[in-house]
Amino acid sequence: MSNLTALAALTAAALTVVAVAVRRPPSATRWLRRAALVITVLVAGVLTPYTVADSGAAAWYLLGVPVVVAALPVAADQIGIGRLAADVIGALAMTGWALLLGLGIGPALFPSALLMIVVVALDVAHQGRRPASL
Repeated sequence: MSNLTALAALTAAALTVVAVAVRRPPSATRWLRRAALVITVLVAGVLTPYTVADSGAAAWYLLGVPVVVAALPVAADQIGIGRLAADVIGALAMTGWALLLGLGIGPALFPSALLMIVVVALDVAHQGRRPASL
């Protein structure tokens, strides 16, 4: 179940990156942040029965942490402050959580982590091209 979910999430992440690369919207990072959140919520929803059966009451934080981690960069983007910091922290936390749970549900979280890493890379590349403001 977890491997099939991971494959579906990876396919969704790859299609999102291709769509953003082809369309090149001005808010590419916004699209990728939201895609990471949607994929994470869907993965959590699909894996909830499996995780509850396997881990019982611990399922709420095993699946809740990635959802909160994916939601923080989206919230920072909506507010307009701390985007890069939220993106870096989110990418590191999601990658770490996926690695920590690597023998169970972790592989299904890697596509969201990869999208979040792409957002950080785009943010850093875009920051280098921004004109200095006084």
